[in-house]
Amino acid sequence: MDNTILFVDDEKDICDVLSISLSDLGYKVYTAQNGQEALRIIQKVNPPIVLTDIRMPVMDGLELLRRIKRQFPETEVVMVTGHGDMDLAIESLKHEATDFIVKPIKDEALEVALKRALEKISMRRQLREYTENLEELVQEKSAKLVQAERMAAVGETIAGLSHAIKNIAGGLEGGSFVLEKGIELENKDYIQQGWEAVRFSFDKIKDLSVDLLNYAKFTDLNLRLSDPNEPAREVMELMKPRAEEHGIDLKVDLASDLQAFWFDPDAIHHCLLNLVTNGIDAALSDNPLDTRKQVVLQTSKPENWGVEYTVTDNGCGMAAELREKIFTSFFSTKGATGTGIGLMITKKIIDDHSGVIEFESEKGVGTTFFIKLPQKDNDL
Repeated sequence: MDNTILFVDDEKDICDVLSISLSDLGYKVYTAQNGQEALRIIQKVNPPIVLTDIRMPVMDGLELLRRIKRQFPETEVVMVTGHGDMDLAIESLKHEATDFIVKPIKDEALEVALKRALEKISMRRQLREYTENLEELVQEKSAKLVQAERMAAVGETIAGLSHAIKNIAGGLEGGSFVLEKGIELENKDYIQQGWEAVRFSFDKIKDLSVDLLNYAKFTDLNLRLSDPNEPAREVMELMKPRAEEHGIDLKVDLASDLQAFWFDPDAIHHCLLNLVTNGIDAALSDNPLDTRKQVVLQTSKPENWGVEYTVTDNGCGMAAELREKIFTSFFSTKGATGTGIGLMITKKIIDDHSGVIEFESEKGVGTTFFIKLPQKDNDL
């Protein structure tokens, strides 16, 4: 591993003293006395670790951190701060600083911060090696014609899942770090902020686990002769208390001319539940055009189809760039609170029924989803 480190501080005496300490720890040390000089050195030697003071003339440490992360995202940056600059130190963590240490710098604190940086570098290298090996494995398997399509789907799912897990892990890491700093500094505000971030990440893990179990649950359909109105009726009864709690007008309009046909009612129940839940969430968001919150689930009998389900809300709607990604694996319109698996499962279930799922949405007006299922007269 590259043992090069760059130390940035406008006080030359501190640079000289800390250079000796870092050299004793086995590092090849470069020094700079402002952010612009530091960037020139980074361009030449690309050190894996940069240790920088926060308050400096010409370019302060936060601006240097932002530029380093923009140009050299894998460089680990440790911030050096005074006791009166704790807010700036916390702010630096939001910009992906690895750690911060307080002046006067103690050898023990320095070693801990550098150890944390080295661990992150090592983990990133191991992950890259693992990913490269995984890509080689996928390429070998993809050479087999029978497995090509399946491996492509697995690869896409793994990539999306890895991204979701990475986001959760990042939240846990950041929350844990702030929590540890709060305990170390006996700062109740930091402890509370850190704990809230950790708890939020745990909730995300729970939601992701449930959605993954649902994805596995509906891998194979259980087709049986069923009333297409029944899943809609069950979903409305299930969601009515939540809608009433939030003042949402939840309506159902079930067609009387539908006939029983072969489909998986449990899977369709899951699809409708997901769409109605999303509709309620959307209705809870701000809608400047209509203050009346409403979600409507309808069934009808279109020509040449067994049933059409329609779920309409007058919530926030979606912009064009979101509409293009709506069924993308692990993409969520709910930001940090969503897992992005719900609509992926819904589309998979409808596709497995040889059905069609479509939607219309306008930002600030609302969204309507349409599901059509073909009428099957016997089990497959």
